[in-house]
Amino acid sequence: MEAPPAFTHRQILVILSGLMLGMLLAALDQTIVSTAIRTIADDLNGYSLQAWATTAYLITATLATPLYGKLSDMFGRKQFFMLAIAIFIVGSLLCTLAQSMYQLAAFRAVQGIGAGGLMSLALTILGDIVGPRERAKYQGYFLAVFGTSSVIGPVLGGVLAGQDTILGVSGWRWVFLVNVPVGLIALAVVYRVLKLPKRPHSTDRVDWWGVLVLAIGMVPLLIVAEQGREWGWGSGRSVTCYVIGVVGIIGFVLVEKRLRDAALIPLRMFTNTTFALGVVISFVVGAAMFGGISLLPQYLQVVRGASPTLAGLQMLPMVLGLMTGSVVSGQLIARTGRYRAFTLIGATMLTFGLFLLHYLNADSPLWLVMIFMACTGFGLGNLMQPLTLALQNALPPKDMGVSTAAATFFRQIGGTLGVAVFLSILFAQLSPNISDEMRSAAADPQFQHAVVEGANSTNPVDAALSKGLLAQDTSAAGKVLQDSSIIQQLNPELARPFKVGFAESMSTVFLSVTGVALLALILVVFWKEVPLRTMGGIQAARAEAAEKDSVNDVEVRVMDQAGLVLGGGEAVSPPNGGGLDRATGRPADGSGTT
Repeated sequence: MEAPPAFTHRQILVILSGLMLGMLLAALDQTIVSTAIRTIADDLNGYSLQAWATTAYLITATLATPLYGKLSDMFGRKQFFMLAIAIFIVGSLLCTLAQSMYQLAAFRAVQGIGAGGLMSLALTILGDIVGPRERAKYQGYFLAVFGTSSVIGPVLGGVLAGQDTILGVSGWRWVFLVNVPVGLIALAVVYRVLKLPKRPHSTDRVDWWGVLVLAIGMVPLLIVAEQGREWGWGSGRSVTCYVIGVVGIIGFVLVEKRLRDAALIPLRMFTNTTFALGVVISFVVGAAMFGGISLLPQYLQVVRGASPTLAGLQMLPMVLGLMTGSVVSGQLIARTGRYRAFTLIGATMLTFGLFLLHYLNADSPLWLVMIFMACTGFGLGNLMQPLTLALQNALPPKDMGVSTAAATFFRQIGGTLGVAVFLSILFAQLSPNISDEMRSAAADPQFQHAVVEGANSTNPVDAALSKGLLAQDTSAAGKVLQDSSIIQQLNPELARPFKVGFAESMSTVFLSVTGVALLALILVVFWKEVPLRTMGGIQAARAEAAEKDSVNDVEVRVMDQAGLVLGGGEAVSPPNGGGLDRATGRPADGSGTT
């Protein structure tokens, strides 16, 4: 049977413009805020509370992701994508009005509710309009948005946060205010260009119990992932979070099992081995990806002395590698319909790139760092796109929203835990490594001379550290680590033990991240490839409906003909006395309907 007509290339590009604007909001916001958060916290007199602004956003974004996926499967995509944009705009506007870090954290939580739908729904809508095979070409545009935001975001965040006022408004408040006009444009574009067929109204109930129990399970775990380093991983607060989180997750599984297809994340999806293993791979890749990427700016800023703005520009090779890998793999997947080779190439290159990064030290030339970053980015570009395609392709088109949201959800969880674990490893290594370097440097005549000169220096940072070292104050070095930006203000000789110790600590962490990437590679080796469908979700649904209508029509004709034969030329009524309705194939008196 001939499939219903698909969207034209021009229509896809027009729709894509709206989706990319929506994704740009979330992608750009994360990178801008990460650069400006210290300035924001200082201005709001809440330096010690800055992590909560990130945690609040992360919690609501993560929890909202599967809910958007389920609701869009039930009632349609467009209205929920527009709702996500609107909530994000409102949250951004509220953030510009924050007068304390507590208010900012609450308003960032509102932003997160919107952000949870921006990324997953954009990928889901693309899955609706384009088949998995052709989709590979278009997903490269999305990765281009992420790549561009990762370069522009830190630069823009640094510029805005560095201004006292812009048009009478504090510079850092523009970090959030800039989202408002971009969001309004995105909202207008999506409203105008996103023309999707209406979905039949679902009779399923919304799994609010699942949402509640998932929140009980995930919120404590996300909180301890962000705060555990300060609290102590074995502290009473951390243990409490672990217990509540485990109980909540067990409760969530029980609720989802009972609700079956109406569940927020139907457990039947995990009986599909391709999908189940793909979700595990997404989790592991998320841990390796976010763990590795979050460490590179630390290396560039602390060891190489780059400003946040310059560090963002120096990450450009990774972005170019990611975009190149994505474009090349996308074009080849569209031509061949095969994706498994690219997941193997991507996982191998990611593992190799992270392994190379562990060789970096305080004296590594910048060009070598950039080559290693490009290799890592190329691996991610080859891996991330086929991974999303395979997960969307593994389940029926009717589960497009849930499958895409589940993949995003587990990748975010993996990324959050990865960053928490690897930063903990970093900070656990820092003090002993720097102490060892300080002891080694103490025997160096040049360092001894720098300490003596520093004690009489007009530079207060040099003077404070040198006097502490001369007085054998063991806390002197620790005070420098409380604010890593001080390292750049030190005399190069005094700063060297800190930079070398930091580089050695990062080497250990990159080696740990390599182990996680290697696990992803092993899982990919055992991952079964499923042939990519050629139709998008909407086209597949139309084809399925048309096929059902055709089958029903054939059944009616057969029954009519059987009636004529049995009745000697006249249609014979069914035993209940009613005739057959030709449109439905059911008894005309309504019996047999539900």
